[in-house]
Amino acid sequence: MTGQGGTDAGGVLVLAGTPIGDYADAAPRLATELAGADVVAAEDTRRLRRLAAGLGVEVPGRVVSYFEGNEAGRTPELLEALTAGARVLLVTDAGMPSVSDPGFRLVAAAVTAGIRVTVVPGPSAVLAALAVSGLPVDRFCFEGFLPRKAGERRARLAELAAEPRTSVYFEAPHRLAESLAAMAEAFGADRRAAVCRELTKTYEEVRRGGLAELAAWAADGVRGEITVVVAGAPPVEAGAVEPAELAARVADREAAGETRKEAIAAVAAAAGLPKRDVFDAVVAAKRR
Repeated sequence: MTGQGGTDAGGVLVLAGTPIGDYADAAPRLATELAGADVVAAEDTRRLRRLAAGLGVEVPGRVVSYFEGNEAGRTPELLEALTAGARVLLVTDAGMPSVSDPGFRLVAAAVTAGIRVTVVPGPSAVLAALAVSGLPVDRFCFEGFLPRKAGERRARLAELAAEPRTSVYFEAPHRLAESLAAMAEAFGADRRAAVCRELTKTYEEVRRGGLAELAAWAADGVRGEITVVVAGAPPVEAGAVEPAELAARVADREAAGETRKEAIAAVAAAAGLPKRDVFDAVVAAKRR
């Protein structure tokens, strides 16, 4: 069993948070680590060079690319360097490695090998968006990117419809309107949300409103890095929805193109009921 600090042998893997926009937000330790690493694994080596220039630091160590397309293949090479005693710095384009970014494979491999893993804290789009959203943040969950396929996205949102905590999502600008519309359908048109665009950058913008309202706004096209914050589901009174109404809601969702399984899950989540109760309501309605 390996403790948190790893073993005395081998090198050190350093996960460094990078600015999400303004270079001035970088932790002072980031420049120190860039200057002292034996190997720097970067999601985009060109962005790394621009970051180093913006921080006024030279990167004397070996620089290698480490992105989604080569993460699996490059991990053994970096693990070998760590085992040999190298200090390996891992950075992504913005934010913290392994959080919806490359890094998890290398961290898991290093932990398994007993290599010490440490971190340089840095700016976070998740926390920044939560802070400016105006929504409750005493409890929250991070969902990352929603599935790209419409059916898979509907199913994921149906599972989250009754989530009482504020939730945070990343989204590509060209999919934002579609995702917000899907959220409005799953969570309710008036569920409060905030779309945070280009945080800490020149054209920073935070749009707040109901999901349907935000979907209509995004339909005209939105650019930049996007983080979406959505209020949690309001508390529901157990048993407040009659079985016939539950069955009718399922029928409406099926008519709109959802599978019965998806419709039952969504209705159950919105009503705060077990899926079995909604299924029984559907069966009873068919018998009638």
